[in-house]
Amino acid sequence: MNNFARLEQPTGRTITVDGQEYLFFGGTSYLGLATNKAYANLFIEGIHRYGINNGTSRNNNVQQAIFDQAEEYAARRFGFEASLLLSSGYLATQFAVRALAAEGEVLYAPSCHPSLWLDELNGKPKTQDNFADWSSNTIDYINQSTQTSFVVVSNSMDNMKPECYDFTVFERIDPSKKVVLLLDDSHGIGVMYCNEISFKRNNFRPANIELIVVASLAKGLATDAGLILANQGRIRNFKQSNFYTGASPSSPASLYAFVHGEEIYRQQFNNLQRNISYFETILKGRLNAISCFPVFSSADRSLYARLMNAGILVSSFPYPLATDPLFNRIVLNAHHHKADLERLNHAIAIY
Repeated sequence: MNNFARLEQPTGRTITVDGQEYLFFGGTSYLGLATNKAYANLFIEGIHRYGINNGTSRNNNVQQAIFDQAEEYAARRFGFEASLLLSSGYLATQFAVRALAAEGEVLYAPSCHPSLWLDELNGKPKTQDNFADWSSNTIDYINQSTQTSFVVVSNSMDNMKPECYDFTVFERIDPSKKVVLLLDDSHGIGVMYCNEISFKRNNFRPANIELIVVASLAKGLATDAGLILANQGRIRNFKQSNFYTGASPSSPASLYAFVHGEEIYRQQFNNLQRNISYFETILKGRLNAISCFPVFSSADRSLYARLMNAGILVSSFPYPLATDPLFNRIVLNAHHHKADLERLNHAIAIY
């Protein structure tokens, strides 16, 4: 068995190990920006302008302009009043959940990413496995509780199965209850919908529910930074925290590419959605999938080895904990060719 754990190459459309080339359908670089030459050139331009990194805190009296520019840009791009950027998605998520925990009872949805856990040492929060049942029971619990303030923490979606979550059911919460809905959209932001989060908010505006979105931009958007999207008052308060003022920011060059690479992003987004649409057409429902999302999964433990024999490498590992069930996760990205998708479909179909 080849060892793919010590690669000295990008994980792009293909991976070559011991002289053998494999089509790569894994990882989280859904839009292919991490290996896009035009996007890399923007990153290099950012290095020439701002340097490799900036080790100063965000309350330093000397600041590079790109950090404020990127926060203003991210808020506009994703349709929020304000945003805050930290050096990683994990830091941004831990910051948000710890800050909010003091505001009300924290209620966890199923399968929350470990970065959302308040107490990692005691393992993941105990919840029901089914999101629909959990959300219904949670609404009843909130409505019947004598408490008035709650913090509901969830992934925006299950990127492994995959599965979309319906948060509009929270409109049934008693208007007298104050709820902060904290969603981790690391896998959906800018991937499912162009320049949008994965949760459609058009008809979801309960006055008693405050929506805060956190995300790692390192996945689809190829930016090593953590993002928090919220209203202006919330972000203003967050910026007083030591998490924000005391931590070094993300790479200014990476943020430069994020701000100036939207045209490249749009091209890659369109390529990705075309690939998803075509693969769904030829796949004919043989794998688990949801609309507009580039992940196709299977619980068939033998699928990984069969695809390997066909020169196709997919993600196959227990997640998020080593004790969790193994998932075979087939991931399309914007760099895949039509012939790649047909080869993958053929390898799946012949077994």
